[in-house]
Amino acid sequence: MTDQSTPASYFDALYDRAEDPWHLAERPYERRKYDLTLAALPQERYRRAFEPACSVGELTHRLAARCDALLACDRVAPAVATARRRTAGQPHVEVRQLTVPAQWPDGTFDLVVLSELLYYLDAATVRTLLERTVEALEPGGTLVTVHWNHPVPEHLATGTGIARSLAATPGLHLLADHREDDFVLQVHQRLLPDGSRPATPAEREGLV
Repeated sequence: MTDQSTPASYFDALYDRAEDPWHLAERPYERRKYDLTLAALPQERYRRAFEPACSVGELTHRLAARCDALLACDRVAPAVATARRRTAGQPHVEVRQLTVPAQWPDGTFDLVVLSELLYYLDAATVRTLLERTVEALEPGGTLVTVHWNHPVPEHLATGTGIARSLAATPGLHLLADHREDDFVLQVHQRLLPDGSRPATPAEREGLV
């Protein structure tokens, strides 16, 4: 393991060998994780969502059902092509080839999903990406993070370590913290302009 971000050549080689290197479309583990990710979203609908590092678009396809507009991206051209095919019947989904955080889309979002991304990035790049994420999130907006929690030679952190980085990021309120041996799923909300936390789902419905 090094302390530098995983090079682009690593991902290029993976997608040269297989269209879906992690078998995201096949594994029950992934389907269950995606189900939990969607169930954790605190709002029924989102106006405009952003999913960096979308890979082949399996989570993108599912997120699209909850979003009026969804921008997904990946750094690897073959992954972008597969994600575009996967979401071809969802005209409100746009898939671009971008390398975050150096390339970042314009505008704001009320949902950002960082799934299986941050452990590939060095500490400085993680800080930059989280800063841009918070800046791009609308007040009260949702940030969902999901990361594998076992040590991997190519990973610079586990899900638990990434949770610590998120806890040190200003401007966020932790709404949900789901931890399993295999992965860590967290839901954060962008603080409101007065520094207060957004209402919980139950508070929005007047249940508390």
